[in-house]
Amino acid sequence: MDDADAGIYTRESSYLDRYVQVGAASGRVISVSFPEVPDEEATDDDHPVLEHIFEYLDGLEPISFENVQVGLTVPTDQRAVLEQVQGIPYGDQVTVESLVRMTPDLDPDDENDVILARTALAENPAPLLIPDHRIRDGPSAAPPQVEQKFRSLEEL
Repeated sequence: MDDADAGIYTRESSYLDRYVQVGAASGRVISVSFPEVPDEEATDDDHPVLEHIFEYLDGLEPISFENVQVGLTVPTDQRAVLEQVQGIPYGDQVTVESLVRMTPDLDPDDENDVILARTALAENPAPLLIPDHRIRDGPSAAPPQVEQKFRSLEEL
């Protein structure tokens, strides 16, 4: 992805019964959302990340988003949590407690650290690319019906 890819890209998904919308800037994905109606500024132009997402939604084989550059514009402590979420493989799931344990400088026995992790998940700017649906007991930034479809695809 390069600077020419900057913009908002959208495509309708019959599987999700809504649109998939990708925001891109400076060669990175900065947002992924699943609106019922696309943003007025969105274009229907093809985008490589949309192609990759739709391969995932086909459910024919495990798809990884590890090569997609995500531009995280979140506080540093939330970034650390979301970077750990990116490393959870397709078809695996962990608990919020495990996620906190995996994140450097966080303690699963510290309620503030657990709240931090849950907040990072809820405010995840790029659900699916940062697969918060793989956190079994945590919130997801994707709408509940979309999160369930992701979990179903991965048999979670």
